[in-house]
Amino acid sequence: MEPPKIHRRRPRYNGKNPRRFEQKYKEHDPARYPDTVQKVLESGKTPAGSHRPIMVAEIQEILAPQPGEIAVDATLGHGGHTVEILPRLRPGGRLFGLDVDPLELPRTEARLRAAGFTEDALVVQQTNFAGLPRVLAAHGLSGADLILADLGCSSMQFDNPARGFSFKLDGPLDLRMNPNKGRPASTLLATLDEAKLAQILVENSDEPHAARIAQSILHAQARQPISTTRALTAAVRAAASGVDGETSVRRVFQALRIEVNEEFAALENFLRVLPGCLNPGGRVAILTFHSGEDRRVKKAFAAGLGAGLFSKVAAEVIRAGSEELRANPRSSSAKLRWAVRSGAK
Repeated sequence: MEPPKIHRRRPRYNGKNPRRFEQKYKEHDPARYPDTVQKVLESGKTPAGSHRPIMVAEIQEILAPQPGEIAVDATLGHGGHTVEILPRLRPGGRLFGLDVDPLELPRTEARLRAAGFTEDALVVQQTNFAGLPRVLAAHGLSGADLILADLGCSSMQFDNPARGFSFKLDGPLDLRMNPNKGRPASTLLATLDEAKLAQILVENSDEPHAARIAQSILHAQARQPISTTRALTAAVRAAASGVDGETSVRRVFQALRIEVNEEFAALENFLRVLPGCLNPGGRVAILTFHSGEDRRVKKAFAAGLGAGLFSKVAAEVIRAGSEELRANPRSSSAKLRWAVRSGAK
């Protein structure tokens, strides 16, 4: 006699479009599903697990890469700018791609190697961009001919809820560029009083409701430790009712991310060593995404011009054009500045 068959329920159908980051397989495999990825791009969005480089044409014009030159992509990210620069350095040129993120860097390097960029043309290294002088010295170089620094977070970081960068997806409140170093934002919050938290919100994101939001966050923290992005978002929105709550939430996440990663300190160190990392006539382009970054870059370029370190700097900030803004809304906050190292090329 055959044993009775065990009835197994059919897996519940959760809808046509998967909601979880890990389930968006088609967007993670653009070679296999090009039509799906193209539809996402045409809708003005960035496919999950990828990143769209900003102001590519403008940066190419500013940096003007030439065969045989030494280039640095100080914030490699997804490698979108690097794939545009590298072919113009051939033959004989090299590009150094730096990034502090140990999770995304191996994936980016694998993609670039698969695209045909060998180690003699592309050197990839995990380091903060402030460590550029050590990288150049280790390879017997006194400077580079062009340097790019894109200071924004990558879309891969925002889209992965496990990293805690986005308030639109629930996940652990981490916010670290390198999750193997430092302390997550949840741990940082547990050490702050209202005055210090309000100061961070003002200095790192120009939040106009800093005092009220800091009070709300720490009241929620006292009831139950804030360990998730959803919990932090709820605490900010409770204080920002009647005003633009989503903008305040975005500013709070930005401010905590900057504090956790000590981004302003790293940027100031980078700007200090930058002139010495450029060959005479070398060009640098820096993309910033909020006023705190832009102010520091503008001030450093102006000081370098006054000291004779730079022969030219951008007179006005450059922004994405209307066509790019429609295609990639994430470019709306980007500001581009450039400078040229003094001395004959």
